[in-house]
Amino acid sequence: MPSQIRLGVRAKLTGPGGPFEIAHEDVRGERMPVFKNRARSLRDLLRTSAAHGEREYLVHGDKRVTFAQHLAQVASAAAVLRERYGVGKGDRVAILAANCAEWPVAFWATVSLGGVVSALNGWWTRDEIAYGVADSAPRLLIGDRSRLERAKSLGLAIPTLEIESQFDELLGRRAELPDVPIAEDDPAVILYTSGTTGRPKGALASHRGIVGFVHTTTYAGAEIALTELAAAGQAAPAQAAPKPQGVTLATSPMFHLSGLYATIVLQLALGGKLVIRSGRFDEAEVIRLMAKERVSAFSALGSMGPRIAKHPELAKHDLSCVENVGFGGAPVSPAVQEMLRQAFPRAGSAQGIGYGSSESVSAPTTIRGAEYREHPTSTGRVIPTHDLEIRDEQGNALPEGAEGEIHIRSAYLMLGYWGKPEATASALKPGRWLATGDIGRFENGLLYINSRARDMILRNAENVYPVEIEYRLEQHPGVREATVFGVDHEEWGQEVKAVVVPEPGASVAPNELARWCAETLAAYKVPTAWEIRLAPLPRNASGKVLKNVVRGDAQSAFVEE
Repeated sequence: MPSQIRLGVRAKLTGPGGPFEIAHEDVRGERMPVFKNRARSLRDLLRTSAAHGEREYLVHGDKRVTFAQHLAQVASAAAVLRERYGVGKGDRVAILAANCAEWPVAFWATVSLGGVVSALNGWWTRDEIAYGVADSAPRLLIGDRSRLERAKSLGLAIPTLEIESQFDELLGRRAELPDVPIAEDDPAVILYTSGTTGRPKGALASHRGIVGFVHTTTYAGAEIALTELAAAGQAAPAQAAPKPQGVTLATSPMFHLSGLYATIVLQLALGGKLVIRSGRFDEAEVIRLMAKERVSAFSALGSMGPRIAKHPELAKHDLSCVENVGFGGAPVSPAVQEMLRQAFPRAGSAQGIGYGSSESVSAPTTIRGAEYREHPTSTGRVIPTHDLEIRDEQGNALPEGAEGEIHIRSAYLMLGYWGKPEATASALKPGRWLATGDIGRFENGLLYINSRARDMILRNAENVYPVEIEYRLEQHPGVREATVFGVDHEEWGQEVKAVVVPEPGASVAPNELARWCAETLAAYKVPTAWEIRLAPLPRNASGKVLKNVVRGDAQSAFVEE
């Protein structure tokens, strides 16, 4: 049975002497499972990148930076940050910039000093920038020209460093990496939550947490690959053959989990090449760049995947190089998954998704390949060194099949919300269990997420989860994207409203869409309020639809450039 095969693979990988051997250690006062063989800080991880030498690490326009050059640049930048700006252990350095080759250098230099990167959202308006700067109180603000211009009127009492004109001043030193002691649970990054409602909170991640993201992600890949080999009756090779360097397109903003942990940090650890582009998302330009740089992997956040898959430029280029398409930020409908399989046939078997958040730091579940195709609405199985529970409103653990709030426990969880002890105490429960606010259930060991608790619609005492309606609407050939939420109703309490964006040139009518939904959904789930829009739905940097903006409850706080 596949489950028995998986358990056998897991035992070999995590057992005594295995490459991912698990030990139990005290982590912040709790006994936790951890990988025995691990880097103990981000700086330790950075040092290992020297082994990749003259391989290219960063590609951005005409800039091509090898791992060796990058290491030298980071050492130089760290020396200047320490000597000129006084950055030391625990000091915050804020980065406010579009994706660029300087972003990773500034990140690695700061954390190598034991400093803390405050990853400010590059889409924020002036007022949001003011909030982030006041909240994290950085010693230095590093940013690009357009965003620093946005912040200029704030009257900042801290020095700023403009990437376009001043960053090269950090790179001319011959220096060694700092040697200040760094503990595993020292803070490393303030990663701001998406901010779909209210002010974002700064999730404070430790060196242990971000290194744990790397180790759990690489473990998950190894387990899935070996399980699929064993299920096909093939033995794992005694010694893995050298693989070509992976080439990842940085589609996610670097101030987001997917852009920072899953691209900047993970690709350095794997020796992969990171191809960067700046500016507003442009399908044709992205397709041409993927073909030029022979991109092998990218993450299709939000509407990016469908926009690429349906663009006429796709047929003009050889993109057989693409072997891995991942999703993140929000669940992806089966219709979109299939669309991407058709667009990138070689990547179909490696398509996958993980579940995680700024607060969890690592992704505690993942699913990929054949299992994802069989269970397209699942976010996968729990990865070793994580515990997950589904709990009721009283905090009691629920059995498989029952829905409740997802709770996560691992050594990698955030240290807390920066400067917000009450919010921290609300999210981190006794035993360092994280209450995620997400509603989900387990079925046959697979985690399914239904919706954010706040998104649930209560119609005539029936619970309605928007995501399954959104999935159904996106299967309609005339629908490009859709979002569903509840609106007040005098008789029912709430009714289901759908906002739909049709495909260019398509015409969709509410009665047609209602019939489409009724074919597979119970009557109480079929929207009774409809709105057809031609403009794309507003999204945040992680690809989630800003439902409060769609509803008209708020203005978008994001400025996309």
